[in-house]
Amino acid sequence: MAHAVTYSQFGGPEVLSLDEIALDPPGAGQVAVQVTAVGVNPIDHKLRAGIRPSATIAKPRRLGNDGAGVVTAVGDGVEGFRVGDAVVVFGASGVYATDIVVAAAHLAPLPATVSPAIGAALGIPVATAYQSLRSLDVGPADTLVVHGGSGSVGQAAIQFARLRGAAVVATASAARAERIRSLGATPVEYGDGVTDRIRAAAPQGVTVALDCAGTDEALQSSLDLVADRSRIATIVRGADAAGLGIQAYSGGSPEPLTEQQVAWRAEAIPVVVALLSAGAFSVELGPELPLADAAEAHRLVAAGTPGKITLLP
Repeated sequence: MAHAVTYSQFGGPEVLSLDEIALDPPGAGQVAVQVTAVGVNPIDHKLRAGIRPSATIAKPRRLGNDGAGVVTAVGDGVEGFRVGDAVVVFGASGVYATDIVVAAAHLAPLPATVSPAIGAALGIPVATAYQSLRSLDVGPADTLVVHGGSGSVGQAAIQFARLRGAAVVATASAARAERIRSLGATPVEYGDGVTDRIRAAAPQGVTVALDCAGTDEALQSSLDLVADRSRIATIVRGADAAGLGIQAYSGGSPEPLTEQQVAWRAEAIPVVVALLSAGAFSVELGPELPLADAAEAHRLVAAGTPGKITLLP
């Protein structure tokens, strides 16, 4: 039997449990995957805690969108995958598990040069960053400020922006400045006076801003620095975006992503896998824990532990 992490009520990490689950064979268009690594994202603990509103829990709820694994069975009509293939899982549901059945559209090949932990780290962060920069049309003429540049989305956004020819300034703590610098951005410490420090770091001016931090400081700094509010976006404070006249991509936004934005998010995964294989993209890994220690993983992600936290079934 397969096992999955579930919760039956909102609350602290202690509400998570590892339960035995029934696993049906894959249907048409579906693939069964033995999970080898699970990516832990901030949205996971926010949903579990009820910080991000969701429907009332009527039965045990599973969690997790991103992972990596090995194909164990293929349903009718599936092309491009066969038993034994290593895969990245992205945009799926219930991935905190030993085994899953998922639509083939949520899989991408995982080359031998990319580890399962890195494959599991891609999904939400890479897709969000890629889609955000495509939506903001970041290019060589731009100077981008990324608030929260040392997080997984921020790091991906820095790299995509640099690949698109933009100059990048990124806010982070002083302890994370070297990581920011290694990705090709100019680090600026957040806190009082951050707007002036960003201006000093980018005397040419800032043309576009991406908020990955969600603080009042980050939003106000973006408004102060960028003249065109349509080129300011948040991935955290979506509920406030309309009132500020800025863009929001998920993050509690009442507006769903457009079809184009959804397509960009799916496109991001094979793009980054190719970059990783070429040594042209970097993923910072954090602690690896057993699947049974999902509660501890949630404590770590809520505390802002550096690097991508992964669970190993």
